[in-house]
Amino acid sequence: MDRIDAMQAFIRVVETGSFTKAADTLQTSRTRVTQLVQQLETHLRVKLLHRTTRRVNATADGTAYYERVVRLLADLDDAETSLSAASASPRGRLRVDVPAPLATLVVVPALPTFHARYPDIQLDLGASDRKVDLIDENVDCVVRGGELTEPSLRARHVADLALGVYAAPDYLARAGEPLHPQALEDSNHRIIGYRGSRTGTPLAYAMRRGDEQLRVHGRHVLSVDDGNAYLAAGLAGLGVLWLPQYMARAPLARGELVPLFEDWHLDPMPLYVAFPPSRHVSRKLRVFIDWIVELMAQHAPAILPPR
Repeated sequence: MDRIDAMQAFIRVVETGSFTKAADTLQTSRTRVTQLVQQLETHLRVKLLHRTTRRVNATADGTAYYERVVRLLADLDDAETSLSAASASPRGRLRVDVPAPLATLVVVPALPTFHARYPDIQLDLGASDRKVDLIDENVDCVVRGGELTEPSLRARHVADLALGVYAAPDYLARAGEPLHPQALEDSNHRIIGYRGSRTGTPLAYAMRRGDEQLRVHGRHVLSVDDGNAYLAAGLAGLGVLWLPQYMARAPLARGELVPLFEDWHLDPMPLYVAFPPSRHVSRKLRVFIDWIVELMAQHAPAILPPR
């Protein structure tokens, strides 16, 4: 029995609650994972897991062992990466998931710089706005906008994205320019709905000007769950939309969008890099997170508080 392999298999079974899912994330067979865990239990002379037809859970001894093994393997990784060659050139596969617009407009265009700096890191990049299960899908980290709703995840605050309200010129030519956000509730106007992954229903947007505060729901004929599709719908003149400035910058410069309600304030959208609590922050993950922070400082500089 390779004890390191057995420990890694045990950790992944605990995190996924399944031998099959653990095998998938380790890219091996279920039989192999089962054998490794059984050999580990035999070696330790302790039952580590409760097995049922639906779920696998750690026993009390298994939970204590899991916490110790996670730290042990993290220390082992630190020992290896502390070597000068490994520290100077982080290497290996890194699986990350990034919102689709951020991937298209910011991350992918900047990747040549990242790979020039870290040529031995293989990035497997998911570009989506869906909610990713980091454990089941064996993803090292996700970049996500909005408040985090999973307190079990560890996270690093990356940036605060300034938001604005926009519409295409042909939409405004048809519907007229709204002079107050409340006008978006009228029958003449339409917004484009963006369905958040948490609720599956279009988001409402809080706005304020001085002592005046309101939340805009609006009416929509289209709602989407992807940021690139959301922007495309706005450019097609299907309604008013709320965008981070990094998404609106190029269409504004080309005259494809017009800013609305510029004297109103919208709370910025926080951007985080999140990763599983048990996942060791390896050298390759650390440099990727630092690079994202550096990248967003260029594309979404710090927001000064409103006067």
